[in-house]
Amino acid sequence: MRNVFGNIFTLSTFGESHGEAIGGVVDGMPAGIDIDIDFIQSELNRRRPGQSQITTSRQEADLVEILSGVFEGKSTGCPIGFIVRNSNQRSSDYENMRRVFRPSHADFTYFQKYGIRDHRGGGRSSARETISRCVGGALAKLALRQLGITITAYTSQVGHIAIERDYHQYDFDEIERNIVRCPDPQKATEMIELINAVKQEGDTIGGVISCVVSGCPVGLGEPAFDKLHAALGSAMLSINAVKGFEYGEGFDGVAARGSEQNDIFSSDHGVIHTLTNHSGGIQGGISNGNDIFFRVAFKPVATLLRPQPTVDVDGKETTLAVKGRHDPCVLPRAVPVVEAMTAMTILDFYLLNKTIQM
Repeated sequence: MRNVFGNIFTLSTFGESHGEAIGGVVDGMPAGIDIDIDFIQSELNRRRPGQSQITTSRQEADLVEILSGVFEGKSTGCPIGFIVRNSNQRSSDYENMRRVFRPSHADFTYFQKYGIRDHRGGGRSSARETISRCVGGALAKLALRQLGITITAYTSQVGHIAIERDYHQYDFDEIERNIVRCPDPQKATEMIELINAVKQEGDTIGGVISCVVSGCPVGLGEPAFDKLHAALGSAMLSINAVKGFEYGEGFDGVAARGSEQNDIFSSDHGVIHTLTNHSGGIQGGISNGNDIFFRVAFKPVATLLRPQPTVDVDGKETTLAVKGRHDPCVLPRAVPVVEAMTAMTILDFYLLNKTIQM
């Protein structure tokens, strides 16, 4: 089982949903970076359960403990170890799943691959694993902050309710002012109403998270097998419940002609730039200095609070009635996870680019 992300800036993670703790080790963090613990904790707070009526009611403080790699408030260049202790597990809620597979969940594939699985909350397949990603992402953001690179993700669609793709028309300050993390206040209200309605039915719903990277320098990524958009896609598709990734115009662009899609070059006092950004900030697998824009599709959460037909480990047909505390829609809590995976990818490719230039 591979539990390491990255090339130079790496994150190794460990822990299960109902174990003692979730944790990890970040290696390759540049030395001398100011480590703002309050900022790291605030990123975890954006991901933590129990933050609103449209998320799981599991109550966890998710307090991060930094174990190594930081001295007098700065990174030392040594591995940064950390843990976040679990404190509100209710493993008994999962006892009826011990021998039963949840439809569209990782239960079956994990059991077939390893011959054993932790039925309590999904074990390693639980979205609680993303705690480690948020800590690693927060550290990457602190390094990127010194480079003037910012990352902003937001909920752009829940079910059939969607906002416009052109992010320039929105005030990103609105994102954290509503519980669904959407920059359009009116659409946010509609999204919340839809999620609450779905929750009352014991069902779940999916949607789309959009992400913008601003201030990214030209030259990150390689033209063949390490394309920047391929790395971002791989990072996003490693997140629980993600089913799709597109950047720039994405699938919508297939209906246009090249004359409509091409980003025309221009020069302003000798500085070359493009008049449009249909490419989403990446051309030929390499960042071009424009904003990087991409979208991530999340499926409805697989665990429903309503009876579903399924089979047990012996293949016998049965009905599963799930107990416990589950998200009716993963998007509000997945926004900081998308940002975290983006931050680690961009910092890793920035450091890779520095080694190539040396």
